[in-house]
Amino acid sequence: MIKEFGVLPDGTVVQEITLAKGSLAASILTLGAIIRDLKVDGETVVLGFDDLQSYLDHSPYFGVIAGRCANRIGGGRMTIDGVTYQLDQNERGINHLHGGSLGFSSRVWQVEQHDKASVLLKLVSEDGDMGYPGRVEVLARYTLTGTGALRLKITATTDKTTPVNLTQHAYFNLDGSSNILDHTLEIAAETYLPVDEALIPTGEIRNVAWTPYDFRDGRKLRRKAGEENVVFDHNFCLADAPREGVEFAAALEDGSGNRRMEVWTSEPGLQLYDAQRISVTVPGLDGRHYGAHAGLCLEAQRWPDSVNHDGFTPVLLQPSETYTHVTEFRFS
Repeated sequence: MIKEFGVLPDGTVVQEITLAKGSLAASILTLGAIIRDLKVDGETVVLGFDDLQSYLDHSPYFGVIAGRCANRIGGGRMTIDGVTYQLDQNERGINHLHGGSLGFSSRVWQVEQHDKASVLLKLVSEDGDMGYPGRVEVLARYTLTGTGALRLKITATTDKTTPVNLTQHAYFNLDGSSNILDHTLEIAAETYLPVDEALIPTGEIRNVAWTPYDFRDGRKLRRKAGEENVVFDHNFCLADAPREGVEFAAALEDGSGNRRMEVWTSEPGLQLYDAQRISVTVPGLDGRHYGAHAGLCLEAQRWPDSVNHDGFTPVLLQPSETYTHVTEFRFS
């Protein structure tokens, strides 16, 4: 089902597409290809809003597809084939974040196809958009499977060499509690990327062993003694390059252990952000207040700032290639 969700100041209509299959129901917006709501057995498991204005004024990227290049690019600068490009510096006027101030999360995507359990959305990003070279065409399909999963497949093509790195930026909370600190998280990564004060990777690839970033055996998000100043806004290294199919990346369980979500992805990185900095002043879904740690993001993607690090994952898309990203959120 498709209905009008609201109208942007320029008169563009934002549509909402409702999907349902088995135990899952999802609401997808054409604005930012946002997962506005996702219900498992009738219970909401993501953060979001019931009205368009709240998304425009208060959303910290709730449920969006972020791009053209998700995560951060240091100084908003990159060099491709000897040419240096200055991208939009939308994070404190210094770094480039999630594709810029008018990134894919702020655009209205077009509905290409839809049925009861899936929707295909399209977006075109022109040459020079936010400083990027090349015209990029993107297709994103959300599908509810018969096995209790929300599947996202993204493909993209370009007419000039350009970085493409897209991610789904949903904030998850599996039991509706005020925070996710008692959720248990497992991440299948041996290494992670340390960051500087601006959250830009330093270039080091560090082993998680004996650090607060070791989630291999599962641990709660609540800080342990001595970890009060630990920040969880880092990329975990799942692989050195994108995979052909999806592989297990992470598992999240609510505080009681009654609900589990697994993340399976083709992507080589997973950004963990536990929302310690959010403070939303308007009601969210079901009237909930979203304060610090109200949800957490598990953003499957290429490693951040890869365009500026030779040893990081490949992120440049060539005109002869097709970018492909598949991520599944499996619930039980």
